[in-house]
Amino acid sequence: MKEPAVLLFGLLAVMWAAEVVDFLLPVVDLDRFGIRPRTARGLLGIMFSPFLHAGFGHLLANSLPFLLLGGLVMTGGRRPFLRLSLWVTVIGGGGVWLLGGGRTVHLGASLLIFGYLGFLLSRGIVARGFGSVLIALGVLFGYGGMLLGVLPGQPGISWLGHLCGFLAGIAGARVVRGSDPPDATATTGRNHRK
Repeated sequence: MKEPAVLLFGLLAVMWAAEVVDFLLPVVDLDRFGIRPRTARGLLGIMFSPFLHAGFGHLLANSLPFLLLGGLVMTGGRRPFLRLSLWVTVIGGGGVWLLGGGRTVHLGASLLIFGYLGFLLSRGIVARGFGSVLIALGVLFGYGGMLLGVLPGQPGISWLGHLCGFLAGIAGARVVRGSDPPDATATTGRNHRK
């Protein structure tokens, strides 16, 4: 259990370090490396944007949900967590790059957070296991209100990032499932047809 916690807290530490650098060295302006829709520089932003935030308040608001929802995803293992995180970053970030408004910059871990939310909610349906369904219900009860964040409304909030992350997370439940080991009937070669 120590290794997954180190990974999760390590990713969060990178986010905090980036924000400290951005605060202490304003000439560096790391936020310019966020997702800039339909620009060449914005393509690099797809990979950098989850680590960049528009101030400490933004980062603080993302830190606890990142740890809690990321931790729940991490219960499935380090490799599925990394695969899902990369999937949501690339697919969700790609959606923002493609569909985002001109002259906007999208950044923040909320893309990942909403991706984890979508994954955890849909995983119960895809995996059909009692534990996955129980986690999905707990997440829905605890974080269901976040779903309003996928709707336009608040200025300065990338609802599109939330939506694209959420949809990528739902699709990711299928992608990450593909990495699961085959079930016992497949490995033993037994056929249980009647």
